[in-house]
Amino acid sequence: MRGMDITQHLQRKFLIVVDGTPESHAALRFAARRAHGTGGSVALLLVIEPESHDHWLGVSTLMKEEAEMEAERILTESAALVEMLGGEKPKTHIRHGQLAEEIVRLIDEDRAISTLVLAAAVGGAGPGPLVSEIGAGKSSVHIPVTIVPGDLSDDEIDALT
Repeated sequence: MRGMDITQHLQRKFLIVVDGTPESHAALRFAARRAHGTGGSVALLLVIEPESHDHWLGVSTLMKEEAEMEAERILTESAALVEMLGGEKPKTHIRHGQLAEEIVRLIDEDRAISTLVLAAAVGGAGPGPLVSEIGAGKSSVHIPVTIVPGDLSDDEIDALT
């Protein structure tokens, strides 16, 4: 169990997993608006999951470099949106590993993170693997999780926040 800090509610930090998809945009906008409205802040996490092409070392290295550049681009665009919506510059994190494990690791490292904001996948495919895993209690996430419908428009999100 995490140690309780009596001032933690004053420094609410929303963690958003970003990946450049429309769903992650919905979660990002929701969290940025909530953070702005509550005097909180935002942290952005992008996880680069391992590729299975390690036997082609040259290709693997190139793929990793391209993944890093794409991650930086996505985080830069996401951070700009948070700032445009009235927030302070968010803390950004790029991690390598399994998504759910890296989320838990970051939450454990940054005790100010108070809420994880995820977006449900759109379409009939279900909520998405990460939402399903966390919702079923298969991960060690020990903070509240807000799940935003991934197909909400900006206007709908603004009306909710």
